[in-house]
Amino acid sequence: MTSRERYRAVTHYQPFDRLFRHEMGPYPETLKRWQNEGLPRDDSYQRIAGYDRFETAPVNVGLAWGFDYETLETTEDYEVYRDGDGVIKKKLRDVPPPAMPQYVEFPLKDRETWRRVFLPRLNPDSPNRISMHWASLVKQYAVRDFPLGVSAGSIFGWIRNWMGVENVAVMLYDDPAFVQEMMDTIGDLVVEVLKKVVFEVQFDFAVMWEDMAYKTASLISPRHVRQLMLPNYRKITDLLHKAGVDTVMLDSDGNVEELIPLWLEGGVNFIYPFEVAAGMDVVALRKKFGRDLIIGGGMDKRVLAWGDRAAIDRMVDEKRDLMLEGGYIPGCDHAIPPDISWPNFLHYCEKLASIA
Repeated sequence: MTSRERYRAVTHYQPFDRLFRHEMGPYPETLKRWQNEGLPRDDSYQRIAGYDRFETAPVNVGLAWGFDYETLETTEDYEVYRDGDGVIKKKLRDVPPPAMPQYVEFPLKDRETWRRVFLPRLNPDSPNRISMHWASLVKQYAVRDFPLGVSAGSIFGWIRNWMGVENVAVMLYDDPAFVQEMMDTIGDLVVEVLKKVVFEVQFDFAVMWEDMAYKTASLISPRHVRQLMLPNYRKITDLLHKAGVDTVMLDSDGNVEELIPLWLEGGVNFIYPFEVAAGMDVVALRKKFGRDLIIGGGMDKRVLAWGDRAAIDRMVDEKRDLMLEGGYIPGCDHAIPPDISWPNFLHYCEKLASIA
């Protein structure tokens, strides 16, 4: 089977020749460690791990242009900088990624900054939203042998990045109409951009990003998700379904169990990466939600980091039946951190390869 055939078979619970292999990649510091532990510098971990080809088209449904990176203060101990989302952050200089920086100030503060700073960047007709080589790409995509997706945006996650969790939470009660306006603007933007491409290419999936849960529950109430977000999910997924895209992926960390029914209702049916430390058990979730839910991730990064080969084997074997049933693409339950060694990662990949 080609990678495209395999992806479509796995996500539609049809017979497949082997597992589809794709997951969130390693942090740069992880890659440095692996190279020090035996990953050849003239090779790639993707090839060695046996990953399938998996790509998204060059279609931008987010900010038409980001903020300029700017260093605002530097000392021997830390750096204060503005990132591409316009957020001012403070990071320690002697602590490598993926350590989290301190969030100092957010650019989206009120209706005035929304209108002046963000709305110009959310123009659906900005020329750079679609690759200037789109006509040529359409011809190439027509004969591809790998799964191709398209970004379908973020209804909550981007606003959280621009405004901050606490500020969004307060705004939901102080000015819910403003939150609704922002979410509707993003939903409309995504629809307007996708209209220009989804009927020209037969996409295999669309992908969204939210990161809207912490260790035990959603960052905002399911009531707010239903009221403010669900209509925007529906108008995006209705368009995708009309174009024949029936696999809609969504990336969110944390415990998302109470959000899954809402996402399914909104037309989102593939959730990942299901963090085990947040209580996400992919075997139990399959039993609860059945084949309506396609699952990605679910392999405990702590076991990959601290476990021996027997522990890794047990973790994979616990999910063997789920893998063979289909509707599941196994992977690390987050981006791969630098405490996972190259030998452990290799053994994990070899164990997965032995399943099917």
